[in-house]
Amino acid sequence: MAALETRRYVVSGRVQGVGFRWFVEREAAQLGLTGWVRNCDSGDVEIMATGTADQHSVFRQKLQQGPRAARVDLVGESKATFLEAPSFRIEGVW
Repeated sequence: MAALETRRYVVSGRVQGVGFRWFVEREAAQLGLTGWVRNCDSGDVEIMATGTADQHSVFRQKLQQGPRAARVDLVGESKATFLEAPSFRIEGVW
């Protein structure tokens, strides 16, 4: 089994109010990633995801595309402290 790693992504552009968090949740779940996604006060979207290097590679490509209504200008990516989560969820939704 491949080693799991956690990565933090920060996506900038027109990524709030366009269904971006739901897009991320769906794509992450389809890839088998665990973690969370949330909006930031800055207008960016922050994502913490745990999975294999191959899963992260495909996930990053999906983030760069985004949903149809979004415009992705930048996807920042960094390694993060291991996050153990049972599934992938959207944070901050009332």
